Amino acid sequence: MKYYCSLPSSKKARTILVGVPYDGTSTFRPGSRFAPNAIRDASYGIESYSPYQDRDLRDIKFFDIGDIPLSFSLKELNLQIIETFISRIIRQGKRVVSLGGEHLISLPIIKAHATKYKELAVIQLDAHSDLIDSFRGEKLSHATVMRRTAEIIGFENLYQLGIRSMVKEDRLLPFRDTHMCLFDLKKADEYIKQLKNRPVYVSIDLDVLDPSIFCGTGTPEPGGITFKELVDFIVKLKELNVVGADVVELSPHYDQSGVSSITAAVVVRELLLAIAY
Repeated sequence: MKYYCSLPSSKKARTILVGVPYDGTSTFRPGSRFAPNAIRDASYGIESYSPYQDRDLRDIKFFDIGDIPLSFSLKELNLQIIETFISRIIRQGKRVVSLGGEHLISLPIIKAHATKYKELAVIQLDAHSDLIDSFRGEKLSHATVMRRTAEIIGFENLYQLGIRSMVKEDRLLPFRDTHMCLFDLKKADEYIKQLKNRPVYVSIDLDVLDPSIFCGTGTPEPGGITFKELVDFIVKLKELNVVGADVVELSPHYDQSGVSSITAAVVVRELLLAIAY
């Protein structure tokens, strides 16, 4: 089943939507590998028109190519497959919006973008800093993904919003070298102003939302932002040169109501409309 697509094939699409169904390093509650299809299924219940942006998905040139075929358990192989797959798409001049999956999938995708786009900056919306060097001895994990990312793009090029969970030992690192906004999105305008005229990659970990409105995630953290705050931020992305993005960490079966999947589908709609052309 496909998301709303405005084109019959990917040939003329400017933006490609792709699922990345991997959750092999989930540290608490796995299940995000089921998210891409859950988002697609939920998309049938929402309108293609956005009243927030006065724009319709039918008016942009995008195509959902389905999921990247991945191994069930071979992490390093999966990361290489993802990087190669995304690299081939962006070399064709297309923009990619990826549906996770856990947050580790962002690493190979960002690596592919950093190869093409010099001075790439990353905006991360997340409950967790993901800056620890290793989790129980594992350096490649959804808990370490932004540490590995910052090692590629430079810590000074990582901009974090909504952070409310980190280990004490890591507090000095982000405040010294990265741009971190704790608890909310109050520095969003400041970050956007700094990043104009630069290539920007946006990674939205849906657990940035408060679990009272988004419980379908593997590592829920109380004290998050509202859906409207998230949408307001996404609309502001029109001011930036967003070259790629992902939406990760929906674990649909932890919300039997299906509301979390519907919320994720609307987030994807708004993201596509804000950055697609």
